[in-house]
Amino acid sequence: MARSDDGCKKFREITMQEIELNISQKDWLIILIIGITFSLLMTSIVYFLLDYNLTDGLVFGAILGVSIVFYSMVFIIYLNKNILPKLSHKYWFILAALFSFLSGFFGTYTTYLLAKLFNILMLVKFENNLFLFALMLGFLTNIIGSLLYQFVRMSNQKEYHQKMLIQSRLKSLETQLNPHFLFNAINSLAELIHHDSNKADTALTQLSKFLRASMQEQTLLSIADEIENLKRYLDLENIRFQDKIVLKLSCDDALQKIKIPKFSIQLLAENAIKHSFRSDCDYFEIYLHIQKKQNKLYITLSNSGKEVTSSNYGIGLNNLNERLKLLCDGSVSLIDPKSSKYQIMIGRCDENTTC
Repeated sequence: MARSDDGCKKFREITMQEIELNISQKDWLIILIIGITFSLLMTSIVYFLLDYNLTDGLVFGAILGVSIVFYSMVFIIYLNKNILPKLSHKYWFILAALFSFLSGFFGTYTTYLLAKLFNILMLVKFENNLFLFALMLGFLTNIIGSLLYQFVRMSNQKEYHQKMLIQSRLKSLETQLNPHFLFNAINSLAELIHHDSNKADTALTQLSKFLRASMQEQTLLSIADEIENLKRYLDLENIRFQDKIVLKLSCDDALQKIKIPKFSIQLLAENAIKHSFRSDCDYFEIYLHIQKKQNKLYITLSNSGKEVTSSNYGIGLNNLNERLKLLCDGSVSLIDPKSSKYQIMIGRCDENTTC
């Protein structure tokens, strides 16, 4: 148990580190807007007070803002990918401050060269004291960079904690295996041992494989694996129902590799047996149809038993609906009560690594 806890702790540390070093495209856009706005405001005020051409001031400010943000992007991306992950966290702020300063320093020199190239009017004091201005803007960029770093860090920490909360909810939902099924399977096996030991041995192997699949860390499994789990489940249930349950499957081979939330199909079958099975029928047929339309996957399950009399979901279907929503923007819905037809809709699934 200690080793498992250490592994989860290490995973959280690595994940948090990756998130702290991550700056999204949206964050860069905000930084660019802030940089250009601040430079435009600063230079336009100075040019206006000194009675310089305001247009030159606005162009100079725009070039200055873009130049500083450009160097910031180059330095920070290189820093985050190649240097900071290899160093202790305590050195991060020092290096980030240094590179922020260099962004302002080199951005100032680049602005000077571009302004010269395009004949943009510059302040005389700026041209005569370029090194001093580069130092001043470097320190100013350092201060602004520190504020922006805190903003990005707080935003990423919020995202990290939301992700961990979702993972925690998923693990809770996945581990809620129906205990009644397990009790019924064990009782059926106990009776079967006295009547057919070979069949009991086969059923016990199926139960072992089914339970092993339920304890896997993956939140998503291929449709092929899901169908295998479903068949194992039905084999175990058929011990109790004297082989009356028959599966009718319709699924193209091309869809077999698509991943879906694990045990999603099995839960629909379990719900069908629980609410629609009729003991007076020779066979209880379960119809499973899987198709893909417009980048969405549709899994439909109906049966030949009793119709659904209530549209309210129990714990199993509610848990399934919640997992579908969290993992792949999906849902489960009752589309035909008479044939007990339920349909799972699955959008884009993103597998989450969990501890």
